[in-house]
Parts: sequence; C-alpha cells; structure tokens
Amino acid sequence: MRNEYLEEVLEEILTDESTVEERDLMVYNDDINTFDHVIDTLIKVCRHTTEQAEQCTWIIHYKGKCAVKKGTLRELKPMRDAICEAGIDAKIV
Repeated sequence: MRNEYLEEVLEEILTDESTVEERDLMVYNDDINTFDHVIDTLIKVCRHTTEQAEQCTWIIHYKGKCAVKKGTLRELKPMRDAICEAGIDAKIV
C-alpha cells in the first residue's frame, strides 16, 4: 500500500510537461485472475475489441506483462486505477 501511495504522490507533483508525455499502461501476469476476467476488464476499461483483449491476455500469460494502452499520464491513470480495482496488477511506465 505504501508504494501505491508514494506513486500517487509522485504523479501529483509531476510538471504539466511530463503529463503530456506518452507512457505505457502495463498489465502483469498473476496466478489468480482468469483469462476471461482479464479480457472482460480490458474490453471495459481500455475499450479494446475482443481480439485486442485476447491478444494482450495471451502476451501477459506468456511474457509476464503487456503494454495494453499508450497515452498520457492523465489518460492512463483512471484506467490503471480501474484495472487495479478489478484485482489485476497494472502500472504506468
């Protein structure tokens, strides 16, 4: 929890210039969530097509992570939060 708080504080103090810089929303593999749950979450949160979500989920499964969306910090933060609320590990990198 402490790391998440520090991440949020650091994100808040970033300059306006850094919030327009493009970043990746990275989703990480775990042994808890099902393929269907991850696919449904990517469709709902990232507005992926079924095919995009399935491809990302397979990449997450085999490679351990996948950049599921590109955008500014301002665009990606609500998506990251929603994915994490769904119990899936995600970070903005």
